[in-house]
Amino acid sequence: MDVMMIKGMLLGGIAVGGIVAGLFFLRFWLMTNDRLFLCFSLSFFLMSLTRVLRAIVSSDEHPVIYLVRLVAYGLIIYGIIDKNRKKSPALIRHDKRVQ
Repeated sequence: MDVMMIKGMLLGGIAVGGIVAGLFFLRFWLMTNDRLFLCFSLSFFLMSLTRVLRAIVSSDEHPVIYLVRLVAYGLIIYGIIDKNRKKSPALIRHDKRVQ
């Protein structure tokens, strides 16, 4: 088998795995409405897009690939920071009344 053909098959398999992981987190976001799951889902979809772009473009050093990766990792960082940010006192009081 040709090396380029094997590389394309592996990149396609990794892309499909990323799409499956993105759908997994999307399902949890729909169940919980937690933005962290949405950020992870979008990040996995974008990382799958980079794998597809790498299979289409012969060069691994194309700047668009790195830009999409930067956005994907930025989404993960944003989701973690958003999840760990302290709530305002008004929101905390509201949460206690509901429970």
